[in-house]
Amino acid sequence: MMVDTVIIGGGIAGLSLASEFADCRGSGEGITLVEAETALAHHTSSRSAQQLIPSYGPEPVLELTRLTIPALVKPTRAAPVPLAWPSPFVVAGSPADVASMTVPGLRALSSEELFEYCPELAGNPERYSAAIIDDSAVRTNATALVEWHRQRAEQAGVRILTGAKVTAAKPSDDGTWALTVGDDQLIAHTVVNAAGAWADHVAELFGAVPQQLQPLRRTAALVSLSEPLGATHPMVDDAGSGWYYRPDEDGAMISWGEAEPSPACDAQPRPNAIDDLIATVERETSLTVTGVRKAWTGLRTEAPSGVPICGWDPQVSNFLWLAGQGGYGFQTSSAMARAATDLLVDGRIEDWLSADTAAALQPQPIST
Repeated sequence: MMVDTVIIGGGIAGLSLASEFADCRGSGEGITLVEAETALAHHTSSRSAQQLIPSYGPEPVLELTRLTIPALVKPTRAAPVPLAWPSPFVVAGSPADVASMTVPGLRALSSEELFEYCPELAGNPERYSAAIIDDSAVRTNATALVEWHRQRAEQAGVRILTGAKVTAAKPSDDGTWALTVGDDQLIAHTVVNAAGAWADHVAELFGAVPQQLQPLRRTAALVSLSEPLGATHPMVDDAGSGWYYRPDEDGAMISWGEAEPSPACDAQPRPNAIDDLIATVERETSLTVTGVRKAWTGLRTEAPSGVPICGWDPQVSNFLWLAGQGGYGFQTSSAMARAATDLLVDGRIEDWLSADTAAALQPQPIST
């Protein structure tokens, strides 16, 4: 089967590109998205903390985030449910630890303000003697956002295949790619590598330059609380240890905030990881956990620079990288999809994105 573009990966990166690219072209005909798992967004994209923080990440990520959040809070096409809404982010700890996480745009909180926002910290004033807040942070409904992109893409004519793993790729003399996808054969003019933790593995099939992407484990859980946090309660990060929590329905989402190197896999929590996390939360705050509704571990895949990758491979033709989003996948998704669409349509990222950020996104020419 001959197609124009194959997008490999059905997480937030691949799906947001599929919907953006189809919208830009006025049609999704000729675009095929393939996902190795039987369900879309099975790995990292379904295991998100769902908090978008404009003050979080290196400068290129900050710019991409500033461009993405408005597109999710007020999308150009109506969504059946809100995709994102305001939700402050608080960092609390010792003055030195908080200072190390302070960037322009964050506001310092007095102890009185901190304990008004987060009364569960008031019983531990020595540990939480300083705090900052990002009032511009937002929450996102990750499931709804993924579904919104899927519907937009399919309604435009994008073909989405699940349980469809790319196992072989061969370049043709005319510049196209012959792909083995499950039991099918596809001929594609262009391939987009949005395979998340498996992006370097996919690149090897195409003879592309590996980008030394490293998947990093992060474990979290949804827990019930004896006294639920209010709906407007901010997300809270412990500046000294990196664990964090935020409100979620009748309880909270809690996470270790770790970044432990891992191979690409269907990651699962370590034994006792959630029990130890609950013990830490109950020791440092007045929150009481009454049950665990769900626990998971996701993989945040990063390039050595810590900056996402969006650009043409320097070694092989018609192979576009859209990978390495780390923990910034949702908060940069709209801008990354737009940048990738520019590259697919015009061969370059237009000047809505700064030249410095556009350059920082490019894949590296050699593996070091």
